[in-house]
Amino acid sequence: MPLTVEAAARTHIGLVRRRNEDAVYAGRHLFAVADGLGGHTSGDLASTTVIEALRPHDRQVDPADLSAVLGRAVYEANQALRRRTEIEPELAGMGTTLVALLWSGTRAVLANVGDSRAYLRHDTDGPSEIVQITEDHTYGNLVADADNVPNLPGRISRFLDGRADGRSPDLTIRALHSGDRFLLCSDGLSSAVPNELIRDTLRSSNDPEEAVDRLVTLAIDHGGPDNISAIVIDVAGIRDSDS
Repeated sequence: MPLTVEAAARTHIGLVRRRNEDAVYAGRHLFAVADGLGGHTSGDLASTTVIEALRPHDRQVDPADLSAVLGRAVYEANQALRRRTEIEPELAGMGTTLVALLWSGTRAVLANVGDSRAYLRHDTDGPSEIVQITEDHTYGNLVADADNVPNLPGRISRFLDGRADGRSPDLTIRALHSGDRFLLCSDGLSSAVPNELIRDTLRSSNDPEEAVDRLVTLAIDHGGPDNISAIVIDVAGIRDSDS
């Protein structure tokens, strides 16, 4: 069955930060959230540089080429950071996380670097299943007994900053089904809102607009300690009468 997608995106400065270092993009085939690293030089410039470098890849491609195309897009985004710091040396050290989805036909590929996340609500014969389908690139997931090392568990172990070593993304291929709902978000949402509330919102919201509004509101209600960004993407089948 031919598929279509509907999406909504929101980004909010939160209640504590002085500027929004997140950047989002919601196109026809490509969706992305980048979270500039707090404490690094010009995190907002890093995230917007990466998003602008990804924009030209918002196009329909052969489903068999999705991984190659998105992997190349992330590589070019990282190169854009390198070129910018060469032109503006004062920006050296800027970096960003990234989670992105590119779809075509009945397949999608996700790329992630850092701790921005992707979730999937998949309808089954029983209750909807909602799973985190990306892994956070933090030292807490790499180091044994990380919880016993001060300030280690939440530190990001992989991100984009223009350098080549260790900056490649994880790529995850998914078959798409009518009724699937994806959430891409920065950690300003996932670290502030309990997982159960995120799952309840993805299950109960009628459409992407309602879902992202509720998710951002939940993050603010939980203190909004960081910038908050979310994209909700709904997959639907095209009926014969719609085509």
